[in-house]
Amino acid sequence: MGDGTAEFLDTRSALASPLAIRLMGVEGVTSVFFGPDFVTVSRDSENAWAVLKPEIYSILMEHFTSGQPLFRSEEDRENAGPQDTRILDTDSETVAMIKELLETRVRPAIMEDGGDIEYRGFSEEDGIVRVKLKGSCRGCDSSTVTLKSGIERMLMHYIPEVKGVEQIMDEEEQVALNEFNKLEARLAKGNNP
Repeated sequence: MGDGTAEFLDTRSALASPLAIRLMGVEGVTSVFFGPDFVTVSRDSENAWAVLKPEIYSILMEHFTSGQPLFRSEEDRENAGPQDTRILDTDSETVAMIKELLETRVRPAIMEDGGDIEYRGFSEEDGIVRVKLKGSCRGCDSSTVTLKSGIERMLMHYIPEVKGVEQIMDEEEQVALNEFNKLEARLAKGNNP
């Protein structure tokens, strides 16, 4: 990608990229994430990496050796990249500082682990910065630790107005998480779903 990131969570969004649509077509692949110089592919729990890896690797190698573009059009590429940390004229000084830290300090560190972070807002009333983790960081067990010990501590250190960081999920992700938690609770009780 050169710069920026793009995340594909379903077949519909993947239509913008020939590579993403092929990867999403592999049984068991749940999402594809493009970073500046990496690709993160996530899978469901029913499919083992040992089975998926050869096909994914083959698709990646075939795509990059063919010289095909990553996106079908320049418009698709522009729509895929994050615009969340672009500082706007309407941003307060605090929000501008938050965006600058996320862009220059946090995003590069998270990208090293195959993920990204998206700024979702700052509440002046309670001092909470809202972010969304993407790519491999989305479902990572240590994402809460990353948020609290890394990102939150850094933002609070440099920006006194920040009192905490909270992860935001899209509505579909929240519904899926709630259903998963219900299933886990039923299984813990010993009942079959």
